[in-house]
Amino acid sequence: MLPHPPYALSVDSGGDEFAVTSASPRLSWKSRVDARAWVVEAVIDDRDPVAAQVTGHRFIAWPFGALASASRVQWRVRQAGTDAAWSAPAYFEVGLLDHDWTAEWISPVESADPGYGQRSAYVLTGRFDLPDDIVSARLYATALGVYTATVNGGRVGRDELAPGSTSYDRTLYAQAHDVTWQVAPGENRIEIELSDGWFRGQVGAFRLPAGWGTTTGARVELHTRLGDGSVRVFASDGTWTSAPSTMTRADLMDGQTVDYTVTAADPVPARVGAVVDAPAIDWSPAPPVRVMETRSPVAVHEIRDGVWVLDFGQNASGWIRLADLGAPGTRTAIEYGEYRDASGDLSTEHLDSQRPGEARLPFLQRDEVIAGADGDVFEPRHTVHGFQYARVTRTGTPLDPASVTMQIVHTDFASTGSFAGSDDDLNRLHRIADWSFRGNAVDVPTDCPTRERLAWTGDYQVFAPTATRLYDVLGFTRKWLQSVRDDQLDDGRITNFAPDGRRIKHHLDDQFAMMTGSSGWGDAIVAVPWEMYLAYGDRAVLEENYGAMVRWVEWALEQARSSRHHARVQASAEPAPFEQYLWDGTFHWGEWTEPKQRDADGNPIDPIQHNPMAWFMADKGETGTAYLHRSTATLARIAMILGRPDAAQYAATSQRVADAWRKAYLREDGTTVTDTQAAYVRALSFGLIPDSLHGAAVERLVGLIRAAGTHLGTGFLATGDLLPVLADAGRADVAYELLAQRTAPSWLYMLDRGATTVWEGWEGIDERGVAHDSLNHYSKGAVIRFLHTHTLGLRQDDDSIAWEKVVVAPVPAPGMTWARGSHDGPQGEIAVEWVIEDGRIRIAADIPAGTTAVVVFPDGTTHETGPGRFEHSAALPASDPVASR
Repeated sequence: MLPHPPYALSVDSGGDEFAVTSASPRLSWKSRVDARAWVVEAVIDDRDPVAAQVTGHRFIAWPFGALASASRVQWRVRQAGTDAAWSAPAYFEVGLLDHDWTAEWISPVESADPGYGQRSAYVLTGRFDLPDDIVSARLYATALGVYTATVNGGRVGRDELAPGSTSYDRTLYAQAHDVTWQVAPGENRIEIELSDGWFRGQVGAFRLPAGWGTTTGARVELHTRLGDGSVRVFASDGTWTSAPSTMTRADLMDGQTVDYTVTAADPVPARVGAVVDAPAIDWSPAPPVRVMETRSPVAVHEIRDGVWVLDFGQNASGWIRLADLGAPGTRTAIEYGEYRDASGDLSTEHLDSQRPGEARLPFLQRDEVIAGADGDVFEPRHTVHGFQYARVTRTGTPLDPASVTMQIVHTDFASTGSFAGSDDDLNRLHRIADWSFRGNAVDVPTDCPTRERLAWTGDYQVFAPTATRLYDVLGFTRKWLQSVRDDQLDDGRITNFAPDGRRIKHHLDDQFAMMTGSSGWGDAIVAVPWEMYLAYGDRAVLEENYGAMVRWVEWALEQARSSRHHARVQASAEPAPFEQYLWDGTFHWGEWTEPKQRDADGNPIDPIQHNPMAWFMADKGETGTAYLHRSTATLARIAMILGRPDAAQYAATSQRVADAWRKAYLREDGTTVTDTQAAYVRALSFGLIPDSLHGAAVERLVGLIRAAGTHLGTGFLATGDLLPVLADAGRADVAYELLAQRTAPSWLYMLDRGATTVWEGWEGIDERGVAHDSLNHYSKGAVIRFLHTHTLGLRQDDDSIAWEKVVVAPVPAPGMTWARGSHDGPQGEIAVEWVIEDGRIRIAADIPAGTTAVVVFPDGTTHETGPGRFEHSAALPASDPVASR
């Protein structure tokens, strides 16, 4: 029997205790041998095994007939045509498919409505009897709102914030749990605690009401298999009851209040029938949200009588678990934030929101609990907060710090990448960027976990290439892209964030609708699926999104043809022929969050607050047209991969857009009209600078960096590409000088100011120690991709997908003596390490089966290697700053 059986068997679905799929899942596995033909064997519902030969090992279509609801499948795989070893078995179940649900939607009977952010939760209860011969039991549930479930008083599952954030008018996911150990012969009880959640709660910085619906609801089925093979189904219906919860306030944004002294009200029949408008039920491709870590406070300060500020040492998403509530009737208030002021008190003023000309809206994250009988534990599972610090206020009863823990909550990703090196600043930078992404990955990729908590398309477009280096984000991303498609406007525009609880597509007269359809944000519908395809080799992510990509690009092209920026109109009433490919006549966010200018007193100036009309009307056509070129060119490549007939058309159009950009924004000497760092980074990264002018553009970029005191001047969109552009142009020296810069604006300035996550602005905490904007905004953390691709030196070849061909080409930072890291991709784990000693660099790499590598040493020598271990050393060039020390 041949060694090295396949491993890491998986299906393209999420699930809590086990994977839960649709009727036709896709199968994947990894192998330590390079083979094309495989045999898949499956045992379905304990019947005789079935087998089929397949080709490939990634996203293999289910090779047998469509599976029925609740099917239980054990499967394994081995190489075909040999006496190869079978893999260890893997297991999944099929969810309850939409057409097989028999449960009715039920809703709570609510009292007077106190308004958004103040509503209580309700408990929906069902009772049922079971016989003695229980073999297994599965609970299938979903909701419009956030729900938690118990069976006979015991918690169901480990997932949190179910059913997750989706565009509820079109997509709704259910959850499946094994509750065999929780049911018993005789009477049983299911309770669903239901709150507003993403469905009916508050949305965004200005706490606007979500517009998905006005009535929450739940749909629940328990399927119990008995000893005789029959299945007994208990479903939500008119026998269920409704009662107010002890959770007297529950809002995802503002917080949760629990009053354990509340006298239980008599239950009344739940509302049944057509009181909710729900889409078909589906099963999520994403892993669940869970409590991923528990932390005790690293410092506790009683700042005044009955008020404590706790520091947990890390900015993250989650909540506080309080095990000691004090004597009955004791009220404890917990306020959450990411910053302490000079007095040591919690401060959240930097997270207040303000529209130009309007009053500030104070930011608030506050939980409260009123103690009941001894033994109650407070854990607010119907909200989530971004915080490092908590202010706890309690009168009459002291606070025991040992009873307080931080529960860190985010999507349960599988880790796929690592980086470490001899420069601890870079290790710390990598760590805070990783934390920042996780803190913004609570079911959807949000901008920040505090003020807005919206899944902005631009943020993830910027960070997606980095996210794929850190975690397996394919299922998470496919789930989010479903919402992007769901919320796409009829004219093809992509919303600024998705899911869009404001439902802009139904409110086109809203001012925010005028700010929908920006380059760099809407382009996520093209860029993000493309990054997923490159990283994982999944054609389905291209196919699922192709129609939306086309509609977006066609809308943008139409705007370029039909609208012109007013400055261009003033310059010439008649447009030049090339101007039909300039996208400058509609709204763009632009580069966003570039380093701020300062007033005479040294205070940073917010351009939107300072002169909102000037910012709104500014010509951002350089950015818009550059992104139009990139999206059209990418769409052409995708069309070719999918065999679509419009590939040549989009390729030709992308070239015309590039030509127009050059005529409008590129001078003959290689400088750009806008002449900003971001403009050069974008143009060089997107291939807009002709080869003949490439050197001049790079030198101008370097000149702007030097003129800024060797500081970066990029913002939201271009920062992630800044260092790779410099290094690839032969200016790694400047790239590393920027990376090592310790004064603002820089990444290490954040570290020196105590950042544990990446900030929204470059001076999130200024030199006076005052906080500004969000202190957990992951987009600028995209810089750590450079640590993987250049410092470590591991990246995919330009014409590779799914890590089939890689390049190992370290660009060591000055002073670094070693780096090591890995990427566990679809082919298996690739590990790289380099060490510098005595003027020589030794590179070692482990390459998995099915992958080839080109190893490039700093002196330019190359080595081609296949699967297995590579190890070699070479002298460093004399000009190398490490060799010349």
